[in-house]
Parts: sequence; structure tokens; C-alpha cells
Amino acid sequence: MKVDLYEKIWIGLAAMMIAGFLAAIVYGAAAHAVHPPSHIETIDPLRVKTDSEFAEPGVREEGDGVTVVMVAELYRFLPEVVRVPAGRPVRFRLTSPDVLHGFQVVGTNANTMAIPGYVSEFTITFPEPGEHLIVCNEYCGLAHHQMQGRLIVEAAR
Repeated sequence: MKVDLYEKIWIGLAAMMIAGFLAAIVYGAAAHAVHPPSHIETIDPLRVKTDSEFAEPGVREEGDGVTVVMVAELYRFLPEVVRVPAGRPVRFRLTSPDVLHGFQVVGTNANTMAIPGYVSEFTITFPEPGEHLIVCNEYCGLAHHQMQGRLIVEAAR
């Protein structure tokens, strides 16, 4: 069986492209910490309102930063208004007792999903004081468009 020169060239180019794509994935994962989630924290959605952490959502001082514990439930975020300091790490922890919700702080890269049965967590630092809208960016029901909150970033004291 004879393989034409042009076929050999195309096979070689395809192999190089595949190798390049794999190298880019490995480089991205190693150099930029782009890894899939390895630790999944679960919570019983029926017990969110009685859970020691999520029963009273709010902002808690923690070391050099703050932790914001939030619950996304049908058509509202609890708490509705969150105040955090500028220039300090803010760790968000949120869950949902009912349906899938989105969580996006408009104008920033803070964006995650609140999934019933799971605790979502991410950390971000807001460099400048200001006010941001928090919106649900996953359709959650008829009043989805009204589901919003406010994030107020205050100047460091």
C-alpha cells in the first residue's frame, strides 16, 4: 500500500496540531493553575436553613480577609446587601436549597453557580471601593429577572 506524499504531509500536520493542542492544555494547567475542581463540598439542600454555617448568611471577618456566606433561593440572595472591604481577599461561599442559580457580580470576574446539594466557593479581591450589582445568570423561574442583590465595596479603614 502506497501513501502519497501529500497524504503524508496532511497526516504530519494533523499530528502536529494534536500535539500542539495537548501541549497547550498541559501548559495551561501547569503554569496558570487551570485545573478542574478537585474538592467538592456537599450539603443536604433540605438542611440549608438549619445548617450551622448557612442558617445565618452574612459577612465574617477571617484572618487577613473576609468570608461571605450566601444562600441563593428562589428570586433572592441572602443577604441581599453585602459590604466588604476593598483591597482584602473576599471568600464567597454559597449554596442553594431549591434550584440551580447563577451568581455574578456585574463588572467583575466573580461568577459561579449555586447548585442544590453543593457548596460553591471562590476568592476575589476588589481593589477599588464601589457598588456592584449581583445577578442570577441562570434561569431559575418566573421571577428570575428580579433576583438581584448589591455588593458594596468599602474603603479600607
